[in-house]
Amino acid sequence: MKRHLAVSALTLASIFIMTACSSGTDSTQSEKPTSGQSTDSSTATDLPTVTPGKLTIATGEPAYSPWVENDDPESGEGLEAAVAYAVAEEMGFAKDDVVWIRTPFDTVIAPGPEDFDMNIQQFSITPERLEAVDFSSPYYVSPQAVVSIQGNKGADAKDLAGLKDSKIGVAAGSSSIAAAQEIIAPTTEVSIFNSNDDAVAALQAGQIDAIVTDLGTTLYLATAVLDDGVVVGQLESQDGDEELAFLLPKDSALTPVVTQAVDSLRDSGVLDEIAQTWIVEGAGVPTLK
Repeated sequence: MKRHLAVSALTLASIFIMTACSSGTDSTQSEKPTSGQSTDSSTATDLPTVTPGKLTIATGEPAYSPWVENDDPESGEGLEAAVAYAVAEEMGFAKDDVVWIRTPFDTVIAPGPEDFDMNIQQFSITPERLEAVDFSSPYYVSPQAVVSIQGNKGADAKDLAGLKDSKIGVAAGSSSIAAAQEIIAPTTEVSIFNSNDDAVAALQAGQIDAIVTDLGTTLYLATAVLDDGVVVGQLESQDGDEELAFLLPKDSALTPVVTQAVDSLRDSGVLDEIAQTWIVEGAGVPTLK
């Protein structure tokens, strides 16, 4: 049975997903916490983890493809499962030393003690969240994308031209409005709805052909909400892109450690390889040009 889409849980992703509009790379990175000491000489056994010698990573219940395949993060399959194990290894933890737990999305975006070392479930970095929790540097930048229902006009589009005659819907106040109007530039005026929920209802009622929102949300909608949902493709633009990052408890000593590991994997090209495997190839999400 498809789950009803909760707007508060669709901020990345949030995904799938549940995501909030990102404030942009420059502003969020300048606000990232810098707590903790340099980790250059640290080893896994030195780190103040919830369970000594183990790294406890939380994800959603359930966890959806392509972020986690078959709701089984221990397999290491799916973008976030693969990233989590790569970061753990970079931090000095063997795969057997990684412990997975499940947490709700909304409740962990709040200050207070947690039973995990870090949490990965399409959390986007926002200034509001940074007041309550820490984030690592981003492991994935989620672009705007198009979701539709099989059989709709434009659902099988291979390029932007294939969407020109489609009726496109977006949520009010979102960066998706400019993406739809400027990148797709449909012949019919873009329909603006009060929320993603309203846009989804319009899509299901046949009032619009497709929705533009962040890729995380489109993946969630296509796999968990819509019957015969399909992600048409992602849009080639950095405007409105969302930064997805590991969430950690506020002022965690692990924040700089995780950030250092993520940055190293980005610089080496590992993060791009993982995204190519699980988003572009695995989830079949091409870039529309």
